[in-house]
Amino acid sequence: MKPFKYIVILACAVFFTSCNAQETTKTIDAKTFSDKIAQTPSAQIIDVRTPQEFSSYHLDNAINIDWLGNSFEKEVAKLDPKKPVFIYCKSGGRSQSAHEKLNQLGFTTVYEMKGGILKWEAAGLAKSNDKVIGMTMEEYTKITTSDKKVLINFYAEWCAPCKKMAPYIKTMQTELANDITIIRIDADKNKTLMSELKISELPTLLFYEGAKVKWQKSGYITEVDLKKQIQ
Repeated sequence: MKPFKYIVILACAVFFTSCNAQETTKTIDAKTFSDKIAQTPSAQIIDVRTPQEFSSYHLDNAINIDWLGNSFEKEVAKLDPKKPVFIYCKSGGRSQSAHEKLNQLGFTTVYEMKGGILKWEAAGLAKSNDKVIGMTMEEYTKITTSDKKVLINFYAEWCAPCKKMAPYIKTMQTELANDITIIRIDADKNKTLMSELKISELPTLLFYEGAKVKWQKSGYITEVDLKKQIQ
């Protein structure tokens, strides 16, 4: 009976150790993410976006390990799995996948920023930059102040639901041209506008009528449902 007793005790120990490890892998909001980094000496911060995205803007002391690249596991193997790791991407999709992979690789303290850089900027945590990047608010207002209805589609090239919606939105630009002006705006090339409009999710659709927002939607929407909202 003693060997069996020891096996049971060992199994319980492994179970509770596993549970405790899971408790330190979590997704947290941008402000909490920032506070956790500040409280962690020599924090291991991973930006899992592409090198191009990383070069345009990234958190202080972050290193770039592209989730979509071919060497993610090789690069994270250089990190200490026993120390806290902080991961983020643009909006949360890639960091979620990377988070799961880090857990599988034995990293026990992983913090993922919910909503990514978009939420970081929306929370006012990004460094101030007086340089206007992309379209100005004045230019945007001129577009949305029209006798016709206006549909604005904020998207990004890396955004999966944006890619899925792109074909039918481009078709609608032609089909509905007489009644509705449809404009697609690349979020990565218009960061100032994104910040001023407080857009923190992609894709985002804004439908204007009489220069006022009549309907707004963040996230994927089917062509049928979109047409119901704007026609």
